[in-house]
Amino acid sequence: MTDATIAARILALRAELDLHSHRYYVLDEPSIPDAEYDRLFNELKALEAAHPELVTADSPTQRVGGAALSAFGEVRHEVPMLSLGNAFEEDDLLDFDRRVREGLDLPAGDLFGGGAEIEYCCEPKLDGLAVSLLYENGLLVRGATRGDGSTGEDISTNVRTIRNVPLKLHGEGWPSVLEVRGEVFMSKAGFDALNARQVESGGKTFANPRNAAAGSLRQLDPKITASRPLEFCCYGIGRVEGELPTTQVGILQQLRVWGLPISRELKLAKGADACLAYYRDIGERRASLAYEIDGVVFKVNDLAYQRELGFRAREPRWAIAHKFPASEELTELLDVEFQVGRTGAVTPVARLKPVKVAGVMVSNATLHNMDEVARLGLMVGDTVIIRRAGDVIPQVMQVVLERRPADARPVHIPEQCPVCGSAVERTQLVKRSKGKETFSEGSVYRCVGRLACGAQLKQAIIHYVSRRALDIEGLGDKIVEQLVDTGLVASPADLYTLSYEQVVVLEGFADLSTRNLLTAIAESKRPTLARFIYALGIPDVGEETAKLLARALGSLARIQAALPEVLTWLPDVGGEVAHEIHSFFEDSHNQTVIAQLLERGVQLQEEGELHAEFAACTTFPEFLDRLNIAGIAATGAKNLAEKGGSLEGVIALSQDWLELSVMKGLNEKAKQSLREFFVVAENVARARAIEQQLLAFGMHWASEKKQVAGLPLAGQTWVLTGTLEVMSRDVAKEKLEALGAKVAGSVSAKTTCVVAGPGAGSKLAKASELGVRVMDEAEFLTALSGFGA
Repeated sequence: MTDATIAARILALRAELDLHSHRYYVLDEPSIPDAEYDRLFNELKALEAAHPELVTADSPTQRVGGAALSAFGEVRHEVPMLSLGNAFEEDDLLDFDRRVREGLDLPAGDLFGGGAEIEYCCEPKLDGLAVSLLYENGLLVRGATRGDGSTGEDISTNVRTIRNVPLKLHGEGWPSVLEVRGEVFMSKAGFDALNARQVESGGKTFANPRNAAAGSLRQLDPKITASRPLEFCCYGIGRVEGELPTTQVGILQQLRVWGLPISRELKLAKGADACLAYYRDIGERRASLAYEIDGVVFKVNDLAYQRELGFRAREPRWAIAHKFPASEELTELLDVEFQVGRTGAVTPVARLKPVKVAGVMVSNATLHNMDEVARLGLMVGDTVIIRRAGDVIPQVMQVVLERRPADARPVHIPEQCPVCGSAVERTQLVKRSKGKETFSEGSVYRCVGRLACGAQLKQAIIHYVSRRALDIEGLGDKIVEQLVDTGLVASPADLYTLSYEQVVVLEGFADLSTRNLLTAIAESKRPTLARFIYALGIPDVGEETAKLLARALGSLARIQAALPEVLTWLPDVGGEVAHEIHSFFEDSHNQTVIAQLLERGVQLQEEGELHAEFAACTTFPEFLDRLNIAGIAATGAKNLAEKGGSLEGVIALSQDWLELSVMKGLNEKAKQSLREFFVVAENVARARAIEQQLLAFGMHWASEKKQVAGLPLAGQTWVLTGTLEVMSRDVAKEKLEALGAKVAGSVSAKTTCVVAGPGAGSKLAKASELGVRVMDEAEFLTALSGFGA
């Protein structure tokens, strides 16, 4: 055979094998026997071995990669892989449908009709591992796990071994860049066969198909992955550069044309009732399906509607997973142990006689808190009903009292922490209202040992070094435990005193790993203020609140000093969160740790002035209202502000009974409360302290309302709507906020500008109606460039 003939034969064999693989693995319609497929495959393999220069990445022989990897690399998802909201009852799905129709401003039903009906794409929710496949010019170039939604692991070599994943898209017309998202799973038959082989070879068996699929896909040796019966089913797309159909079902059907497997149960349903009918039908047939599912996914079919509905923080508003009822089993409660968390919460955990629930062996279950133990009437030795809530988290649902043994023992919260021996105290809840504070017992018990408690210390440091906090690579949970157990680290600040000699002798460390860890710790010394605040682990302060504190107050010093009443002027910071923040920074131990962090080289980035939005943001009537004087609400505070003119004027008025008695706009009860409030020296001092801090921060009503230098959009309100194609809306929001603008979720007469991408709907219409300026993405990018952003 000539070289040209060999090359042509190789191309023909590849095309024929791809066709047969597609018919076998995707269409389930094999047209040749396995022996014939093997003959063709072996012929191709022999030709490529003789002519290695003709081997290409999309050849069927390349599904099993070469050498094992030492580790997986990271992949940043340009379009985040979001999770879905859950529906567990039919009413949850009906509520979802109602929210969708309201979000699209569609007609509601009444006595004379059912209103508008939405078309939904319906698919079973496979119980597997979410992955992303990236195709460029039709060729598979990368595979990645979902990870945390923003960053996943590069599993490109392993996904190439999955037989129904095309290495090259079929047909033509595909976008130049196409990111396909779906689930890697293992069928019930494949799982049983794998476990049978494991038993035969003396290996460890897997608990369920999902664990088997996840473990198989994350093997460092792709040959092991190739030996596992993995399958792929796509359910959507991510990044796309090119044209696709305008509906969810249309996209999936087009992907099938290009050789990608989709669910055979894919259907289109019109309205919530049709969705419920689909859910019931799949539920009835669940046991007979060839694979495990834990529910059904419903997605708004129209992509323009999807864009208009948008996203919440971590999930789309246009999709929901309707989960099947959790599986339940009976077992025995062997004991109740207590775990200590990052905030010191002492939580009861049920130790159970192992039982298989929905395919998973369960030996532990959450009990939440001691109130839950009391509600259940739980005693050690009881027979209990266990449920995997949402088919994931084992939970004790009920005690079977008629099976209680005579020697059953009550469950008591320990008086001393099981880790450090410090006292365990029950938390108190404080309800603050006008003129009074009401205390009640909380449901949580806490160890008072703080960072002297090994469990709290470990969890605090694990949080401090986590990806969304200081992001110190290489400091996993086990290493943190070693550092604490060996006494090398007693607070997050001690991480910055670690030496080469201290680390290199730890288990699992050598010269290179030690140097890498110390480099990662050193590189963490320049966090943004927002990341640092989040990393401190303040109770009830998540990422968004940390960002708000950093953006609004601008400096660690202001955040540390802020009084609870001042913090409540920030959006979405309520009274309880404000008191948690203030209490955290008032604690002397926390003050010491923060001081040590700064002394040991942590340099906060992006510190600055108070955000322009909060300059002179308070009014005198609001100030008086927030003093929580009994009987004085917004209207009374306004009248009091007009009469008193200033805080000192109001204090003087409160003690001038003659002048106060003739004042209009306050009833007698409110006047008496005012007098009693300012008779108390502590209340007077507190009010003056709040006013002084408002003045110091520039938030006081007498402060100058000004644009902070370097923030050209300070005082402006912008709205983002539709799909931004060059940058995500999150990035656009960050850039606008960095320029001083407030980014709002709705359009009003006060809106400065609306940035409208493709799919913009009601917000764009509202902007046109109000005469608000509108930019497309190109104009927006030009404007950002002009500001140097």
